[in-house]
Amino acid sequence: MYPRSCDTFVALPPSTEGQRIIFGKNSDRPCDEVQEVVYFPAKEHIPGKVECTYIEIEQVEKTYAVVLSRPAWLWGAEMGANEHQVCIGNEAVWGRESADGDEALLGMDLVRLGLERADTAEKAVDVITDLLEKYGQGGNCMEDECGFTYHNSFLISDRKEAWVLETAGKHWAAERVEAGYRNISNQYSITTKIDKEHPGMRTYAKEQGWWDGESDFSFTDVYSYSSTARIQAAGGRYCEGQKLLQKSNGHITAQTMMDILRDKESGINMEGMFMSTGSMVSVVPKDAHLPGVHFFTATPDPERSVFKPFVFVSDVPPLKHTSSPCFGEEDPVKKKPRFQSKPNRKHPLFLKQEEAAAIIDSSGERGLGIVEKMRDLEKQKLVEMEKYLTEGIEDSSLLVHLFTDTVEEEFSVYSSD
Repeated sequence: MYPRSCDTFVALPPSTEGQRIIFGKNSDRPCDEVQEVVYFPAKEHIPGKVECTYIEIEQVEKTYAVVLSRPAWLWGAEMGANEHQVCIGNEAVWGRESADGDEALLGMDLVRLGLERADTAEKAVDVITDLLEKYGQGGNCMEDECGFTYHNSFLISDRKEAWVLETAGKHWAAERVEAGYRNISNQYSITTKIDKEHPGMRTYAKEQGWWDGESDFSFTDVYSYSSTARIQAAGGRYCEGQKLLQKSNGHITAQTMMDILRDKESGINMEGMFMSTGSMVSVVPKDAHLPGVHFFTATPDPERSVFKPFVFVSDVPPLKHTSSPCFGEEDPVKKKPRFQSKPNRKHPLFLKQEEAAAIIDSSGERGLGIVEKMRDLEKQKLVEMEKYLTEGIEDSSLLVHLFTDTVEEEFSVYSSD
């Protein structure tokens, strides 16, 4: 199977300007799939179960507040952040271990569960790997295509560090990143620097004949298809992402990350049947007294979208403009056999941006004017957020409707002549 999926990036000092961690991700999904941005407040739970995309698992006593960008048909998320400024994105990976299997936890479910249950990046690694061991990973990863399954890699960051977690079935390896930059794509990338691992990972590889038990253990060498496949993959988006990060090394900002996610020449901003259907950039100061700012597009193609800021404060209401219609028990995903009908999941912003994109594609004067106003709005928000990132928040009530208000400003851009 040709690796079709996403790219996730993180930059830490000294590769960034100021004592900040910059996280970014494009979610590359089927071109007709809607990605929504939703917020769930912190919540205390009575003992019981939580229903994920395909299976139920044990619920924890308390879940943290999260903001998520997710395909609208499922429970989990492609990417997101929580109130403790933990950010997670996942990628599809394929290797020697078969990805075929029964319905279990999707990688996207594990993203949401990690955010809801962990207040640091390292704890998120532990949450995800514990759940992987208990419940496994598996299930169809598209709404209307049966049999599209994969293993997952994750890039996880917080205020002080980042972790790369790569999985093959229930086996996994994790690498701590304390400085510089790192990216993941659709290939294994952890080599001999392994800071945590599944206790049976090496024994299993030896039993399968993938490792001789004596040479240096490289997770990528052992669990990838072959050296040839690995070399071919290294020539793709993974290496292009590294080059773009290196180009701005020492000066990486939120704007830098947005530009990387918009880069079409590298293939990072994907077009075609699989395209970048949602994007995220987070700016997280190392200083715990300062807020993190999380920008989401909630619309396809970051080049034709606006990154809108979200800040965790008390009493944030539901993000109605980027929430898709809910079909409850009538949703075809919940029924068997599945995929007999596919409901319209387009949220209000998606519909508005879809209309604007048609105008922009016409290359007329009005289309150029819309793009210019979109960029002006985004730059305005970047400037406004800089105050909070450097000075903190004096009146949190001003930020309760920040994301929704910005979406309404985006509506105005699309409605203007």
